[in-house]
This record gives sequence, C-alpha cells and structure tokens, in this order.
Amino acid sequence: MYLSEEELKYILSKNNKQTAILYLQSKHIRALKDKGLIWEFAFLELENVLESLFTHQGKSERIKNFPYPRQYASLGLYLTRVFAILLPFGLIPEFAEIGETMVDDFFLIGQFFIWIAIPFCATVSWAFHTMERLARTGENPFEGGPNDVPISTIARGIEIDLRQMLDEDPNQIPSQFPEDKNVQM
Repeated sequence: MYLSEEELKYILSKNNKQTAILYLQSKHIRALKDKGLIWEFAFLELENVLESLFTHQGKSERIKNFPYPRQYASLGLYLTRVFAILLPFGLIPEFAEIGETMVDDFFLIGQFFIWIAIPFCATVSWAFHTMERLARTGENPFEGGPNDVPISTIARGIEIDLRQMLDEDPNQIPSQFPEDKNVQM
C-alpha cells in the first residue's frame, strides 16, 4: 500500500475519499516544492494536473450518481407497453385482409392466415420489450454488473502501466483481473 497509517486514517475519516486523496497528493507536492526538490514551474504543472483530475472526478461522480431523470425510463416503459397493447389492433385487420386475398388461390392458408398475426404480434412486442429492458440495463453503467463499463479493469490496467513505467519490481505489480466467460471480474 502507498499510504501511511496516518494518511489512511485521514482518508477513511472523510465522506469523499477520492477528494481526500487528491488533497494529500497536493500536500505532498507542496512539501516537495518547499524542500526545493521540485521547482516552481513543475509544482504549478503538477497542481494543474491535480486540478484536472479533481474536475474529471467530479464529472464522473455526477455521471454515476445522476444518470438520467426517472421520467426517461418511465416514459420508455409506458410507451413500449402501449405499443404492445395496440399492436394487435393494427395488425389483425391487415392480416385478415391479406388472408382474404389468399383464399382464392390457397384456401386453407388464406382462411387461417389471420392467426399468424398472433405469433407476429408476440415477436414484435417481445423485440420492443427487449430493447426497452436493454435500455434500462444500460442506465447505470458504473454499478459493477457484467454489462457495465469495466472501471476496475481500466483502473488496474492504468496502474500496471504506471508501475511498469516506474520500473517497479515485476513481482510486486498486480496482474489484471481474471476473466470468467468473457467477463472480467
């Protein structure tokens, strides 16, 4: 771990732990400048990087905590249900008309063609219902589900890359998270 016991206690005492970590990084950078280990321009650039990280962190938190107003999901659900209910009323007369035109040439098929509207309506309704459910599943892409954005995997990849660039001992660098059935855990 890269934190001292005192730093860990400090971070765990805060509600927003990410901001606390950024504060500690800024504090350490200032200490390096005060000791003369980094010059003023480098200090300012590093502080700008931390400010950018803080801004991106805030944006990410807003995306995670406030994905969409509930009305969008509710409206999609209600409209899909209305569509599925009204679909037979639009298709059955059309299938009956098609069946009537087929009676002369294909009596048996034409006579019962209207019944094909049932599986057709069911298939179309199922397709729209499935699309609506997929939209609901994608509403919160940062919850850690199998279809969500693999934030932990992305972060681990960045950690591995940074630690390799710092020439750390390869035995101390963690490996990527395991994959199970094409899903990284």
